[in-house]
Amino acid sequence: NLPWFEDGAVSVQDEAAQLCTTLMDLLPGQRVLDACAAPGGKTCAILESCADLSEVIAIDESEDRLPRVQENLDRLDLSANLLQADAADIEQWWDGQAFDRILLDVPCSATGVIRRHPDIKLLRRESDIVPLAGIQLGLLNAMWSILKPGGRLVYATCSVFPQENHRIIQRFLKQQEHAQLVPIEAGWGLDMDAGRNLLPDPNSHDGFFYAVLEKPDA
Repeated sequence: NLPWFEDGAVSVQDEAAQLCTTLMDLLPGQRVLDACAAPGGKTCAILESCADLSEVIAIDESEDRLPRVQENLDRLDLSANLLQADAADIEQWWDGQAFDRILLDVPCSATGVIRRHPDIKLLRRESDIVPLAGIQLGLLNAMWSILKPGGRLVYATCSVFPQENHRIIQRFLKQQEHAQLVPIEAGWGLDMDAGRNLLPDPNSHDGFFYAVLEKPDA
């Protein structure tokens, strides 16, 4: 019901989620991957924040949610290549061409959006966290393998739990000795040594976590 929404004049996205494009250092000519992309808000933000990207690929495992990405692209008159696939199963979908930039917004406990979805307090269990952490680390290692030397990967969750956030990055850095953690110099969030964590603000934004990793040229 927002005026001009269907005409593509505006989009609705949480303040914390919008920060992803400020961390990706997008430049014309880059090949960009948005992993776990549905419903496509960040995909569209990527395309709007940098003109003349070489290619943007958006992946989601959910057959039901992927059409929402296309709906958002169509509404904003944007274009990306959409793939239904498990991003971690790169043999299933990857064409062998590495990416300059990857946004990895992993499946998580979603505890950061609890102000908008209070049912999370009833639906989540402590036993959920360990399996989720395994999925998150697996996705991170898979995406790292298809990132170009000199490329940048932004890891994101809408969780407030360290097991899904900076501890995942710490575990990853122990496995990938050549990965470089890029400090996030910003006035928002809390410095977690391996990334920054935004806690939910009732008057502003959801809870979110970001970390930036770069692959050396050599």
